[in-house]
Amino acid sequence: MKNKLLEVKNLSKNYHTKMGEVKAIDNISFDVYEGEFLCIIGPSGCGKSTVLNILANLDDKSSGDIIQNKKLKVGYMLQEDALFPWLNILDNALLGLNIRHELTPDNIAYTKYLLEKYGLKDFLEKYPHQLSGGMRQRVV
Repeated sequence: MKNKLLEVKNLSKNYHTKMGEVKAIDNISFDVYEGEFLCIIGPSGCGKSTVLNILANLDDKSSGDIIQNKKLKVGYMLQEDALFPWLNILDNALLGLNIRHELTPDNIAYTKYLLEKYGLKDFLEKYPHQLSGGMRQRVV
């Protein structure tokens, strides 16, 4: 029997706007087991990104429970890259470490290693507008 890694129960998110309260997601529940992949599909505006933002702790839920059997790392690829056009590729990749004051020689070397692994070795000094869309997503 596979281990349950994540249980989402009755998850809801409301946004408060000038026009009143907007329900982004309403009472959704699902489980994720070890070895499974989770795909969230639906039309534009149905709350897919909201669910992922809550699971990644980028946003707060309004109600419901999220139960993790062990600490999970949640990551997802945004449709649009979030690179700063005034920073080169290496500086964009190092931005999070820089903000957290964790810009050590080891972290810089590891970031360069990852960029090389993803086929971006020759583009470290280039800027986002000089790369293809797929290459920009690999930087993120």
